[in-house]
Amino acid sequence: METLEGNQIHVIKPVLPKLNSLFEYAVSEENGNWLFHPSWHMCIYKRMFESENKILTKEGVLHFLELYETKVLPFSPEFSEFIIGPLMDALSESSLYSRSPGQLIGSGSPLGLKLQKFLVTYISLLPEEIKSSFLLKCIQKMSSRHWCAIPILFLSKALANVPRCKALGIEALLALRDVLQCTMITHQILLRGAAQCYLLQTAMNLVDVEKVSLSDISTFLMCLRQEESLGRGTSLWTELCDWLRVNENCFRRASDCSCVGLPETSSLNAYVKNLVQEYMKSPALETGENCFMPDWFEAKLVAMMVLLAVDVEGMKSQYSEKRRTQNVLRIFLDPLLESLMKLGTNAYMPLLKTDRCLQLLVKLLHTCMLKGSSTQDDEVFTLLQNFVMSTAESISEFILRRLTMNELSSNTHLSTFESLMSKCENTKKVSDLDRCHLYLMVLTELINLHLKVGWKRGNPIWRVISPLKNASIRHLQEMDHGQEPTLGTQVQRVISMAALATVCEATDRTPELQLGSLEAGPTERFLSALPLNHTLQKPHAEEESSLCEESSSSQGWGKIVAQYIHDQWVCLSFLLKKYHTLIPTSEGEILEPILPAVQMPVRTLQAALEALTVLPSDQVLPVFHCMKILVPKLLTSSESLCVESFDMAWKIISALSNTQLVFWSNLKAFVQFVFDTKVLTTAAKIKGQAYFKIKEIMYKIIEMSAIKTGVFNTLISYCCKSWIVSASNVSQVSLSTAKNYSELVLEACIFGTVFRRDQRLIQDVQTYIENLGHDCAANTVIENTKREDHYVRICAVKFLCLLDGSNMSHKLFVEDLAIKLLDKDELVSKSRTRYYVNSQQHRVKNRIWQALLVIFPRFDQNFLNRIIDKIFRAGFINNQASIKYFIEWIIILILHKFPQFLPKFWDCFSYGEENLKTSICTFLSVLSHLDIIAQNIPEKKPILKQAFIIVLQWCFSHNFSIRLYALVALKKIWSMCKTWHVEEFDALTSVIESSLSQVENMPGAGNAKKNWQRIQEHFFFETFHPLKDYCLETIFYILPRLSGLVEDEWIAIGKFTRFTDIPLDSGFQWYLSPTQLCERKPGDWAQQDIGSNSGEADDQSEWTDVQKKIIPWKNNVPDLDLELVFQDRVAKLGKSISRLIVVASLIDKPTNLGGLCRTCEVFGASALTVGSLQCTRDKQFQCLSVSAEQWLPLVEVRPPQLIDFLQQKKAEGYTVIGVEQTARSVDLTQYSFPERSLLLLGNEREGIPANLIQQLDVCVEIPQRGIIRSLNVHVSGALLIWEYTRQQLLKHGDTES
Repeated sequence: METLEGNQIHVIKPVLPKLNSLFEYAVSEENGNWLFHPSWHMCIYKRMFESENKILTKEGVLHFLELYETKVLPFSPEFSEFIIGPLMDALSESSLYSRSPGQLIGSGSPLGLKLQKFLVTYISLLPEEIKSSFLLKCIQKMSSRHWCAIPILFLSKALANVPRCKALGIEALLALRDVLQCTMITHQILLRGAAQCYLLQTAMNLVDVEKVSLSDISTFLMCLRQEESLGRGTSLWTELCDWLRVNENCFRRASDCSCVGLPETSSLNAYVKNLVQEYMKSPALETGENCFMPDWFEAKLVAMMVLLAVDVEGMKSQYSEKRRTQNVLRIFLDPLLESLMKLGTNAYMPLLKTDRCLQLLVKLLHTCMLKGSSTQDDEVFTLLQNFVMSTAESISEFILRRLTMNELSSNTHLSTFESLMSKCENTKKVSDLDRCHLYLMVLTELINLHLKVGWKRGNPIWRVISPLKNASIRHLQEMDHGQEPTLGTQVQRVISMAALATVCEATDRTPELQLGSLEAGPTERFLSALPLNHTLQKPHAEEESSLCEESSSSQGWGKIVAQYIHDQWVCLSFLLKKYHTLIPTSEGEILEPILPAVQMPVRTLQAALEALTVLPSDQVLPVFHCMKILVPKLLTSSESLCVESFDMAWKIISALSNTQLVFWSNLKAFVQFVFDTKVLTTAAKIKGQAYFKIKEIMYKIIEMSAIKTGVFNTLISYCCKSWIVSASNVSQVSLSTAKNYSELVLEACIFGTVFRRDQRLIQDVQTYIENLGHDCAANTVIENTKREDHYVRICAVKFLCLLDGSNMSHKLFVEDLAIKLLDKDELVSKSRTRYYVNSQQHRVKNRIWQALLVIFPRFDQNFLNRIIDKIFRAGFINNQASIKYFIEWIIILILHKFPQFLPKFWDCFSYGEENLKTSICTFLSVLSHLDIIAQNIPEKKPILKQAFIIVLQWCFSHNFSIRLYALVALKKIWSMCKTWHVEEFDALTSVIESSLSQVENMPGAGNAKKNWQRIQEHFFFETFHPLKDYCLETIFYILPRLSGLVEDEWIAIGKFTRFTDIPLDSGFQWYLSPTQLCERKPGDWAQQDIGSNSGEADDQSEWTDVQKKIIPWKNNVPDLDLELVFQDRVAKLGKSISRLIVVASLIDKPTNLGGLCRTCEVFGASALTVGSLQCTRDKQFQCLSVSAEQWLPLVEVRPPQLIDFLQQKKAEGYTVIGVEQTARSVDLTQYSFPERSLLLLGNEREGIPANLIQQLDVCVEIPQRGIIRSLNVHVSGALLIWEYTRQQLLKHGDTES
C-alpha cells in the first residue's frame, strides 16, 4: 500500500509479483482454506483500480485477472462481491482494452482475452448453488449503467464463452434484455452488432429452458436488431435454430397452445401456430376506420418466430422428405394467406386486420432474406415467394382500391365498392399516410418478387400500375381548381403523389414497364408541368379538431408537405433521366415547350435550389439526382447558378456530418453530381468559378475526413472509377480531364490522419471483430463499407497501377503527379527540419515515396532528367529510416534502368564534408547494391573503379557509422572485382583483404564488432533485392514493418484485393513478394537491437530490490553538519583525475546532461557516459556545459548496452552505485564511497529501471525533509559527485583542504 502511494507504474510493477506470494501464504496447504482474509488483498487491488493513473489501473486489473492462471483459490463471498463491484467498475474504462506495444492491429485486446479466461475459470469453479446468483448479479451490474461499446463487447464475449449450464431464469433473461437496450446507445454499429451476438450466445449457453417460456424467448429476441446481429442465414441464426431444436420440448409450457394439424407436435410449432392465429384475429369493430395503423413490433415478432420454427423443422428433415418444410410453413401461414386472398373481394374486412396482414407479409419477406449468401438455393424463401405470388392479384387489387378510392368505379369488378369509396373519400385523414406508405411498400415488394421470377407482361402488378398512375394523375388534376382545401383532399394529394413516385421508381427499375418510344405521353406532360415545390396549404383548424382525436398539426404538417415535395422530385428525376437528350444547354431555344421541366432546365435548377432550402436533409436525395442531370447541361451557359447549387448542396452535407442515418447516401449523391466527369471536364475547360469551387469543395471533403472517417473514400472511389472503369480497355482512356484534378490523387496518396488514442482503440477493436469473419454474425449482416483511411490510399494506388505509360494522357498525368509529390516532400522537409518517428511529417513523407515507387515504371529518361536532382537532393536530407530505404531503393532502380545517370550519382559524393555527415550513408547504401546497378552496363570495369575510389575514401572517415556503411559497400565491390577479374586493383588485394579480414575477425566483444555483425545482417544488405522485391507488398507492408513504422502504416496486401471498386491490373502477380524478405523480423542495426535485454526484464521473480519512494513525513532525518571549509578549489583539485565514472545514459534532457558534464569536469571525474554523443551538439547542452565536454572523457553507451557495460566495469573492480530510492537504499550520509566507484543515474521521469536495479551493488538515497518526493537528476548527481570527492579528499589526507 505504501508503494502504491508512488502512483508510478515503473515503481509499482516490480512489486506486483509479491502479491502472488501473499496469496500463496494466505491459503492453508492442509485444507485449502483462507488463513488470511482475502479482503486485505482486495484493498490493494481497489487502490490500484481507483488510481487516477490509468496505466496503473490496467496493470492492477491484468494482475487480478491472472490470479487463477496458476493457482486455485478457495471460494469467498467477498471475492465475488469484489468482482461484481470494484472490478466491473474498473472494467468500464475503455482505455484499458488497448493493444500492448508491438501487438498487431486486430489481434485483440490482451485485457479482453484475460477477462474471458478469468470469468470462464472462476465461474466453472463456483459451487452450483452460488453460480446462478453470481451470474445474475453480474448481468444486473452490466444493465445498471450505460457502458461504452468496447467494455460491453468484451464483457459479453467473456460471458458467451462460459461453459453451458442451467444457471439463469426469467429474471436474468430480463436483465440481459436490459443490457441489450444499453448496447443500443453506442455509435459504432459493428461493435454494437457483435455485442448483441455475444449476449444472445450468453442466453443460449446459460438460460435454464425449463424456467422460461417460448414467449419469454421471443420477446428477448425482439431486442436484437436483425439488421445488426440476428440475420437469417448467419452462423448465429443456425446456432439459435439448433438450440431451439434441442430444447423445443423443454420450455415452460403455455396452457393455451393448440397443436391440431401439426406433424410430430412440438411446443415450438404449437407456440408459433398459436402466435399466428392470435395475430390474425379480427380486432374489435369499434376501433373501425378512425384508428391509427398498428405498431410493427408484433408483425416483426411473428415473422421471426415463423421463420425460426420453419428452419428448425428444416434441420430435423434435412435427410428426409423436403415436403415437410412446405407443410409446416403452409400450416403456419394458412390464416395469413386466407386473409390475403380475400383482400381484393372482401370490402368489409376490418382496416386494422388488413394492416396487420400486410405488415406481416412485408416482415416475412424482409426477415426471410438470407444474409451473406444467395436466396436462389433457399427452399424456404422459394416457398414463401410462391405463397405470396399466389395472393399477388388479390393484394394488388386491394392496394389499387385503397390508394385510388372512388376513382375506379367504372371498373366492373370494383363497382360494388363505389359507396364505400365515397364514404372513405370524405373521411381521409393523416393516419392514412402511414397506410399509404405500407401499401406502396407492399407494392414495391411484389414488383421485386416478379422481377426475381421473371417479369411477364399482363401479370397482376402490370395490370395495377397503369390504373394507379392514371387515377393518381386525375386526383391531382381535379384538386387543383383553387377550392378551399379540406384535410381529405390534401391527404389525397399527398397519397396520389406518393403513388406516382412509386410508379416512376418501379418503371425506372423495370424496363418492361416503359414503352419503347420516347414520345411524351399525357403522364410525362402532366409531371413536367407540375408546379415545383408547391406547398400544400394547411387545412382549417376547425376541421382538424373535429376529426376524432387526430389533427394534422399533431403529425407535423411540415413533414407531410416535405414528403409531397420529395415525391414530386422523384417523379421529375425519372422524367429528366428518361428525356435527358431533350434538355437544351441554355434557356430560350423553345417557345412552346411540350415538357417544361425538361426543356426549361434553368427554371428547373432554380426550383431545385429552392427545394433544398425547404426540404429536410433526409428528403433531398431526388433533388441531388435531378441536379446531376441538369448541372452538366447548364455549366457553360449558367455557371453562377451551378456554383450556387454546389454551395447549397455542400451546406446540407456539412450540416449532416455528425449523423449517420442519411449522411452516406446524401454524400454519395452529392459527389456524383459535383464530381461528375462531364462537370469536371467542362469546369476545367472554362477555368471559371465552377473550377475553383470544385477544388475548394474537394479540400473541404478531405478536411472533413479527419473528423468523419470514410468521407474521402467516397470521393476518391467515385472519381477513379469514373475516370477509368467506364472503358473496356483502360489503356485507351484519356486522362486529360483527370490531369486538371491531379491534386485529388496527390492528397489520396498521402492521406491518413493520426488518430486520438480513443479513436485508434475503436478502430483496433473493429478490425479485431472483422478478423473473426463469419464466426461473428455481425460481420455477415453489416456490410463492410471499407471506410477505413487505408482504402483511400489503396484506391489511389490501384488506380495508378492501371495506368499505361504508352498512353500520352496517362504519361502526362503520372509526370504531373510525380512533380507534385516531390514538391510536397520538399515542403514537408522545410516545414520542420527535425521530426519524430511516426509523427505526421514522417508518415506523409513515407507515403510520398511509396507513391513515387509505385509510379516509377512509367518514368522515361526525359522525365527523369527533370526530376533526378530533386531525388538526389532528398537523399541529402536527414530522414527517418523508412524514408531512407525508399529513397535508396528508387535511386537503385533509376541507376539500374538508366545507367547514364551514374555521373550525377558520383557527384553526390563530392559535396562538402558538412553536407554529407547525415546523408553519405544513404549513397553508400546505394553502392552496396552495385551488382544490381551494373546489370545493364556492358563495360563494368570503369564503374567498379569509380566506386572503388569513392568507397575507399569514406572507409577512413572519422565517423564510425560512415565507416561501417563504407565497409559494407567495399565488401560488395571487392567481391564484384574478384568475380570479374579487375586487374587494375591487384596491387591492392593484400591490403583490402587484410582490412576486411581484420574487421571480420575483430577481437573481443565490443561495440565495433557487434555493429559490424548487425549491419551485415540487416535486411537491406542481406535479404532485400531491389528488383525481385519490387511489389506492393514490400512497398506498403514489409518495408514499413521492418523499418519500425507504427502498425497504422502497414497495409496488408489482402486489403488491396478486398477493395473491388477498382479492378486488379493485369500484372496482379507483382502484388506479392516472391523473396524471403517477408519472413524477416524488424531489427535495425542503428537502433542497437532494442529489447535485446528483455530476458532480464521479464525475470521479475528473481528481483531482490525494487524502487520505493520516500514518504517524507514518515522519516526523521538527523541534522548533519556538511559544511566543509575548502579554499582555492582549483589548487586543491588541479588536474588530478579520480576513479569515479558517472553513467548518465538513461538521461534524456540536454540541459541535465550539460550540467552533469560541467559538474564532472569540475570535480575531476574520470569519465561521463551518455546515451548518444550527438547530445554534445545540442545548443542547450553547450549552454550548460560551457565547453566542459572538451576537457572530460565522454563515452557513448546506449541504454540497451548498459547491462553489458556495468558487468564489464564490475569485472574491473568497480562498485556499481545507483542513485535511487529503493526498499534497501542506504542514506548518503551513512555511505562510504570506494575509490573505484561507478555512479548510475536514473531517467528524469522513471528513475532506474527495475532490471538495472538488480545489477547494482548498492543504492544510495539523499535524505529529504520537504514534501516534494524527488530532486532533479542533475542536482542528485552533483550531490553524490561532491560527496564522493569530499570523502576521497579526506581519505587521502589532503591537509590543505
